[in-house]
Amino acid sequence: MSHEDLHSLRAFATELAWQAGRVTMRYFQTGVTADLKSDDSPVTIADRQSERLMREMIEERYPHHSILGEEEGETRPGASFRWILDPIDGTKSFVAGVPMYAVLVGLEREGVPVVGAVAIPPSGEMLTAATGHGCLWNGRVARASNTRDLAQAVISTTDFMDMYRTGKGEAFDRICQKSRMVRGWGDAYGHVLVATGRIDVMLDALMSPWDCAALVPVLQEAGATFTDWQGNSTIYGGNAFSTNGHLFEQVMQHING
Repeated sequence: MSHEDLHSLRAFATELAWQAGRVTMRYFQTGVTADLKSDDSPVTIADRQSERLMREMIEERYPHHSILGEEEGETRPGASFRWILDPIDGTKSFVAGVPMYAVLVGLEREGVPVVGAVAIPPSGEMLTAATGHGCLWNGRVARASNTRDLAQAVISTTDFMDMYRTGKGEAFDRICQKSRMVRGWGDAYGHVLVATGRIDVMLDALMSPWDCAALVPVLQEAGATFTDWQGNSTIYGGNAFSTNGHLFEQVMQHING
């Protein structure tokens, strides 16, 4: 794929995330209520309208591309390009009025994530990346931290209890006990903190493809890692963790006991 192609796709992904973020902000901290989906996860009118807008924009610009969104499923499976959308990552934070939710836009080419855009609408932050072309954080280069010892690392996670519910509690405890500090900056926001060098490791026990697709290029292009708990670079592992790169092997050692 040419630099020009990636550049235009990245620019479009950025526009998608920004416009969808504007939709979500109309409802943020307004007392919006959530419905429960079949898997007991929450969804709001902001999720639905945000995804609908992104789908309409993609259909107009790239009518032959596939779209997979958290709220409306997949169109045109098997297309070479597939947009993977999470209109609000962190809906529980959104409903609570906590400004740490994200709009996630990922693009796969032949099953490989090549473009990512992550908007944090309340703070105005935008991270964008394309494979081989770096990661930008509000226009400046994003780089992961240089921390090389887990004992000096800041760790974060989305849900502490999920670690124990999914059988990862012992590994999680080992990692946390070796680290300098543990916090709960959750969902995509925690991975954004890794990509921008503000924390060192982010651990998630439960992840869906739309949670992951935008994060792969963003983290990798920032010099970080994003894998499942087996160490595979995939968006289909059902779980994920990111590190600044230097700490990947140390984290894997504690995961494996």
